[in-house]
Amino acid sequence: MTTTLPGQDTAALLARLDLDADALSSGDLEVRTPITGEVIARIPSTTEQEADAAIARAVEAFEAWREVPAPRRGELVRLLADELRQEKEALGALVTLEAGKIGQEGLGEVQEMIDICDFAVGLSRQLYGLTIASERPGHRMMETWHPLGPVGVITAFNFPVAVWSWNSALAFVCGDPVLWKPSSRTPLTALACEALFRRAVQRFGDAPDGLLQVLIGNAGRALVDDPRVPLVSATGSTAMGRAMAPKVAARLGRSLLELGGNNAMIVTPTADLDLAVRRPALHLAAAADRPRVGRRCAGRAAGAGLRQRSGRRSARARHALRAADLAGRIRCDADRARPRPAGRRHRHRRRASP
Repeated sequence: MTTTLPGQDTAALLARLDLDADALSSGDLEVRTPITGEVIARIPSTTEQEADAAIARAVEAFEAWREVPAPRRGELVRLLADELRQEKEALGALVTLEAGKIGQEGLGEVQEMIDICDFAVGLSRQLYGLTIASERPGHRMMETWHPLGPVGVITAFNFPVAVWSWNSALAFVCGDPVLWKPSSRTPLTALACEALFRRAVQRFGDAPDGLLQVLIGNAGRALVDDPRVPLVSATGSTAMGRAMAPKVAARLGRSLLELGGNNAMIVTPTADLDLAVRRPALHLAAAADRPRVGRRCAGRAAGAGLRQRSGRRSARARHALRAADLAGRIRCDADRARPRPAGRRHRHRRRASP
């Protein structure tokens, strides 16, 4: 029995989410929990041939799924939301185990998945088109939106499941299959979501095979380069986006990019400086226990006359955080002491999405 959280049997948790721990123990990709550094799975990477076959299946699924009425497609997403509600605690625990988030953040991320599914179900009955006046007598023009095709979704480690759902729930109701390449740090949560989706498909009854497929490892290159994938939605570092976007554009594909950066908070002369300083400090405090390994989008810009005063307050806030974060410091020290896989330090320096 492998136990990585107090009182938790990892194999039992995976089994609850329809994952076989034994089948996830002999691959080339090591998955470690950032909580203890322990290896919790070894998953086989997707080969180039497997990625090509997955894209072909997605193309075939698209030909069938695009003909399903949008409200009926919404029914599949509704069933997926039901499965997420049923397994919210288990999937949230897996997010905590694999991504290192605190328990409430793991549960909150699954709730975001449920919320976007509910939104997408409503959207499935609102895929409206315009009726446009024509200069020709007795004529009118109508606008109809058509499904696009297989959608590639590339996600970062700091939101391992929510970002996928934001893309996929909408893609499914719009008639598009999804090819998901999760972060190599968090593939277990992706496989668990795929398993829950299979449950929803079984209840749905007549969905084509290949609506959702997970590609592990370096398979994201196939999604970027293959013209059979008309849209690639990617979340990650700015460097990744700069490298990816020209390749997709060269084949006249479309990119949807959410890259590293800060959400600006502009401090004006009338602002409450104590509150302005405290807000980013709270973001840092939430990251202190490494739920996102510090990857939160929080920035602040102050006018020249305010910088000195806000700077002093910021320094006091930082000192208070350091004093209060004894447990976090101990955990970080333990993390530095244990061996890291090759390339881990470089990945920690990369900036992920909000």
